[in-house]
Amino acid sequence: MIEVITDIEEMNRLSREKRSEGARICLVPTMGALHEGHLSLVRIALEKADFIVVSIFVNPTQFGQQEDIDIYPRDLKSDTEKLYSLGAHVVFAPGSSSMYPKGYSTFVSVEGLSEGLCGRSRPVHFRGVTTVVNKLFVIVNPHIAVFGRKDAQQLAVIRRMTEDLNMDIEITGGPIIREEDGLAMSSRNSYLNEQERKQAAVIYRSLCAAETLVKSGVKTSDNIISKVRNILEETAMAKIEYIDIVDVDSMKSVDDISGSALLAVAVWFGKTRLIDNVILTV
Repeated sequence: MIEVITDIEEMNRLSREKRSEGARICLVPTMGALHEGHLSLVRIALEKADFIVVSIFVNPTQFGQQEDIDIYPRDLKSDTEKLYSLGAHVVFAPGSSSMYPKGYSTFVSVEGLSEGLCGRSRPVHFRGVTTVVNKLFVIVNPHIAVFGRKDAQQLAVIRRMTEDLNMDIEITGGPIIREEDGLAMSSRNSYLNEQERKQAAVIYRSLCAAETLVKSGVKTSDNIISKVRNILEETAMAKIEYIDIVDVDSMKSVDDISGSALLAVAVWFGKTRLIDNVILTV
């Protein structure tokens, strides 16, 4: 039976107990509304550790004003059943008032990495992510933590935070899991209406076209970005927020691809913002 813990002290106490028994703890942080992408991360965790904690917490500090926190999908019962079927051991689902009690005023910020790509339009987002992940690391005290590569900038920011703060935690990235038409799985896909959902598949087609272009010998970022933009703009509902090619570690834009680089996009369909990426290798 999977255990659902909402109390921070109880979670911390259980983690200390498991560590004293010699268990290897893996944390999979999520905001719930679990889909196959999340579950693939749990499967990775099960291969790497003895005791799996999946946190489910819709973190208010990573949402800006006018963002979708109030309508963000939540289904703790369904999430718990899915995690039980996989063999996870604990669902840690704290409340906002316990994670951020009255008077809370401490935040963790990773400069530089968090300023481009999604950071341009969501200036408070990564500060909220690094703060809550830092808190989860302190509470759960894992040996390993698993994050999805769909959120490539987030993964880079968390790696940097972990290294800079001398945290003895192995950060593992799990592959992007896609629908049959290539759309990257996301909890926000549920916001799309039927027409938006059909057209959103253009994102993956544009990334595949970029890969093909690079394989043909094109290395200049402007040419690759132009190709992606042209494909996206053929779809009436797609509103481009950004297309960029960046270094996989620094998240800084590169003019030409040498070795490998990250092609990252953010595209709006109606009121839904979708992100995706692919590693381009020459």
